[in-house]
Amino acid sequence: MTENLLANDALDRRGFMGSVGAAVLAAGVVSACDRGDGESGTADAPTSNRRNGPHPPKLTGSADWEDVRAQFDLSEDTIHMSAMLISSHPKPVREAIERHRKGLDRDPVTYLEANNSSGLNAARSAAGNFLGVGSGRIALTDSTTMGVGMVYNGMQLAPEDEILSTEQDYYVTIEAIRQLSKRTGARVRRIVLYERTETLSPDEAVARILAGINPRTRVVALTWVHSSTGYKLPAGAIGDAIEKINSSRPQERRIVFALDGVHGFGVEDVELSDLRCDYLMAGCHKWLFGPRGTGIIVAGEQGYAPLIPSIPSFLESGAFTSWVTDNGDAGPNNAQRMTPGGFQAFEHKWALLDAFEWIQSIGKSRVAARTYELAGQLKEGLRSIDAVTVQTPASSRESAGIVAFDIEGLSPNAAVARLRERKIIASVAPYAIPHVRLTPSIRNTPAEIDEVLRVIRQMA
Repeated sequence: MTENLLANDALDRRGFMGSVGAAVLAAGVVSACDRGDGESGTADAPTSNRRNGPHPPKLTGSADWEDVRAQFDLSEDTIHMSAMLISSHPKPVREAIERHRKGLDRDPVTYLEANNSSGLNAARSAAGNFLGVGSGRIALTDSTTMGVGMVYNGMQLAPEDEILSTEQDYYVTIEAIRQLSKRTGARVRRIVLYERTETLSPDEAVARILAGINPRTRVVALTWVHSSTGYKLPAGAIGDAIEKINSSRPQERRIVFALDGVHGFGVEDVELSDLRCDYLMAGCHKWLFGPRGTGIIVAGEQGYAPLIPSIPSFLESGAFTSWVTDNGDAGPNNAQRMTPGGFQAFEHKWALLDAFEWIQSIGKSRVAARTYELAGQLKEGLRSIDAVTVQTPASSRESAGIVAFDIEGLSPNAAVARLRERKIIASVAPYAIPHVRLTPSIRNTPAEIDEVLRVIRQMA
């Protein structure tokens, strides 16, 4: 295309690139300030992303838990124990979504031009700050499922390679690595991590994963907090053990450790360096209470160069330049290129900044402690009921916010139905062996835990 234009002297190359580049940047789809795959990125929210309304008030680290609860617009006649499924937005997130929605409804094109790149990069910077990395490590997605699919679909393996996972991992990971196996010929091997969670110490968990690794292993695909039992994997210790194996391997045979982190993300007071994984995939609309339809991929020190992107990006200028010049070389993959383009719920993606700021205003350590406190109260109470078997470890070292259990004489589905009749929102783990799940979070109270336990005692 460009060669034809130059041959006809219609535009010189610089003029052509300038006109196309200006049009692309004016459309707000490519970031001019975040081109590479390093740590560059917007450190603070650009003024263009804030100019259509004041910054909503935030809580402070000293706010009490009633103040936190008041931020949610939940129905008061129901006890909501379902944070692990989908978020109710706190007030600052609702206000940010509404502010951006109104801007788009009033003047969709110019509001998009003014806010898209700056809004996405501000969200990436906030996510990086939350996890102790630069924005160059953060790609935005729509969900955990999208992130998991993009990471495994982007891996380049050979038929002699092997992907290791466990029988306890969720459908999304298992299906994604199945597709990776079908595409590349690499073999999938799944080990049994535990029969019951109380029999598995952190050291034993590490040992079982290590026992599953052999010279063919190139990928270890795991889940941080299991949504079936609430068991929390010692991810950091597993990552350290894998790194020791990698130290004696050539770079081209290095094991990649990828982690579905959604049920720890927003609960645990950790940074990426604590998890020791190469890729962390998580949705932001569960425990973080972020906008629905948002998620992230976070890369370790190796970055995104080993992956092939699946979906064309609107955020990375190099991809557009490669298309315009028709040279077929967009350069190394990076976080911007791993951020899917397309027209989407922009107001939700931009409001992700406000979700990170809100949870940070409470304090990550306080969020973790409160979640542990409520989950501990629930687990202790359930263990005092003879007809109840708790599947989740008692210690917060091996669990987070999910509490899974069974009631003798009641199927999980029947138990959940009865709880919902009593205005208590529980869920069933969608696994071959299902359990009842209650997931207390910072939007709940100790009094609600007591009421839930009272109802379960009656049921049991």
